[in-house]
Amino acid sequence: MSRATVRVVAHLHAKAGKENELKTILMTLLEPTRKESGCREYRLYQNNQDPADFTFVEEWDSDAVLEIHLNTPHLQATLSQVPALVDAQPDVRRYHLVG
Repeated sequence: MSRATVRVVAHLHAKAGKENELKTILMTLLEPTRKESGCREYRLYQNNQDPADFTFVEEWDSDAVLEIHLNTPHLQATLSQVPALVDAQPDVRRYHLVG
């Protein structure tokens, strides 16, 4: 990973009984996002101990390409469905390499 890239870690926690529905919706983001210019890594993980806990780990060439991603139709469509399926606001954090 280059020091100039941006790493994103986004946590989402499904409401009880909504785990599979959230997983299905989140998985629709994988293919189109991985094809975006500037996307180096885009992975979705599900917690082994808590199947309601999902985490995206992403790597982007820059903040600028990440901002473009945040405004894509596929992401916006998915984000519009997420509030009904999660029990808290998604926790999305950006990181850069320091060492």
